[in-house]
Amino acid sequence: MLINVKELVRLAKKEIMEITCDELYAQLPTQPLIIDLREAVELENGLLPGAIHMPRGVLEMRITSLARVADTAEPLQALAQQNIYLYCQSDARSILAAQSLAKMGLNKVYSLTGGATEWRNKDLPFSQ
Repeated sequence: MLINVKELVRLAKKEIMEITCDELYAQLPTQPLIIDLREAVELENGLLPGAIHMPRGVLEMRITSLARVADTAEPLQALAQQNIYLYCQSDARSILAAQSLAKMGLNKVYSLTGGATEWRNKDLPFSQ
């Protein structure tokens, strides 16, 4: 069976958790783990405050090297205890990435609904 990317994202969306821009913005004072999955050329407006840039193509291979877990005995286990918020430009890549991380056993992963575009449309802050 052939499946196009739009359908792939629609199906993945049924398996993952999402968070709205307003909900994530309200959590910024707690310094949540936010990962920006966009490519470097997409970062002209900056990142969401406190976000870590990790392009989608390397997420699964590099997620355990994040500073907040790299020095732990079991980085993947340490990540499994944290909420992880993913975003991209729209939300297609973050939905697929959230699904992939869930397959790795990370079950507290959220995709930002509407991504950086929605964040910008709501006039929420970016950092440089």
